[in-house]
Amino acid sequence: MKASRGVVAAGHPKTAEAAGTALAAGGNAFDAAVAACFAACVAEPVLASLGGGGFLLAKPAYGEPLLYDFFAQTPRRKRIEQETDLRPVLVNFGDATQEFHIGPGSIATPGAVAGLFAIHRDLCRLPLSVLVAPARDFARRGMMLTAAQHHLATIVEPILRASPEAFAAHASSARPGDLALPGETVHQPHLADALELLVAEGPGLFYKGDWAERLIADCGRVGGHLTRDDLSGYRVVRRRPRALEYRHSRVYTNPPPALGGALILFALRLLAEVPLGAYPHGQADHVQALATAMRLTQRLRREGLADIDPNEDPLALEILGIMRREASFPRGTTQISVADVDGNLASLTISNGEGSGYVLPGTGIVLNNMLGEEDINPEGFHRWPRDRRISSMMSPTLLELPDGSSVVTGSSGSNRIRSAVLQVISDLVDFGLPLDQAVGAPRIHFEGELLNLEPPVPSSTLGALQTRWPQIKLWSALNVFFGGAHSVCRKADGSLLGAGDPRRGGTALVV
Repeated sequence: MKASRGVVAAGHPKTAEAAGTALAAGGNAFDAAVAACFAACVAEPVLASLGGGGFLLAKPAYGEPLLYDFFAQTPRRKRIEQETDLRPVLVNFGDATQEFHIGPGSIATPGAVAGLFAIHRDLCRLPLSVLVAPARDFARRGMMLTAAQHHLATIVEPILRASPEAFAAHASSARPGDLALPGETVHQPHLADALELLVAEGPGLFYKGDWAERLIADCGRVGGHLTRDDLSGYRVVRRRPRALEYRHSRVYTNPPPALGGALILFALRLLAEVPLGAYPHGQADHVQALATAMRLTQRLRREGLADIDPNEDPLALEILGIMRREASFPRGTTQISVADVDGNLASLTISNGEGSGYVLPGTGIVLNNMLGEEDINPEGFHRWPRDRRISSMMSPTLLELPDGSSVVTGSSGSNRIRSAVLQVISDLVDFGLPLDQAVGAPRIHFEGELLNLEPPVPSSTLGALQTRWPQIKLWSALNVFFGGAHSVCRKADGSLLGAGDPRRGGTALVV
């Protein structure tokens, strides 16, 4: 498919529209990614917020890939547990439930504002006012709620109801006290005003100015950890992506201290030990190989060795041996992927966790709950190290294929991010699936001792798996639990195509 400017895949039509507006105005892929990220904070408020953080994997047309780390940072001071407002909330995914923790005590130092300004300064062509304008207009004029966003809101409704301010971005104007239904319009006037002020005053407003003072005062008063030093000392970190050769393709992804990228690359190293492409897609041998790689990768994470050298460390070599023997039979996050006609590639993943329930007064900005995320606090709550960039599963990823095509991908979904990205890569490389099929194909996810399977699963495959995996959960349909891997591709001839993940209302737009 030929395009004049570029292609974007994102989790909401308005998020993609904002990116398209930037491309049409002469912006590059990075302009589009920044515009889309601001818009996602309005259109996808369950998943994205300027009170969260994220990562951008940027590949300039004539340069090396570069990773922008603007994820959340742990506070420099830790209040005693008895003074902290950190409370549990149970979230129901339909076929599974998960406990999260919210409240001011769950807020880590947010990096989204600093990250977007840094990306704009380094890589973008258009004025920031142009990039923010679609998001501001969406917030002021109102957003018509999609079925996918309504579904996400119902899942995390207990968190949204933590405060009237948090609920406001999801409330029905026709039925006070209820969630807005698909087709209803929701206005966010405070957020519109905040976006205008942020463009006028810059990131200092958030980290050193009036907004910072409001946040610090509230954290001190209602049981949060953040101090003035946390906000003023926050820095965006630029890193070299981690890379791996996989079956004549090259994968670039998020490096440590983020864990997701290292786990994905190790799983690919494991899959390289078996002839995966020779197995029927979705059948027993294929699923067995994927599940085994996920189980062994989980072992590395549990033992704190996710970043070891897979070719030298004795444990890694042992696990590679297990893979050869066993692989065959006898979490609020959104993804934005952009490619432009000049060859610039951008994969941006942003997360607010599920939101803390605390809204920065007068702004409509919901702060993150990263200190309350079990997935990124495996040692237990209140045990986080001070002043440390929080490790994340978010894995914006670039895949360079042997035919000269480049694919930009990544996913939402907490611990499911690594399995979603792994399977998109494998489906493209091992099975040669078209992009839309690679993104939409049923997924699996292994965690704890449970093997989760998306339908359809042939009865013969299920029966064979049950002999090796005693705990299996067969989901009733494709589900948001398995992530949202919105992806784009720039082919060797310059043609562009995209695929939004149907699990999270994804959409693709060619401009």
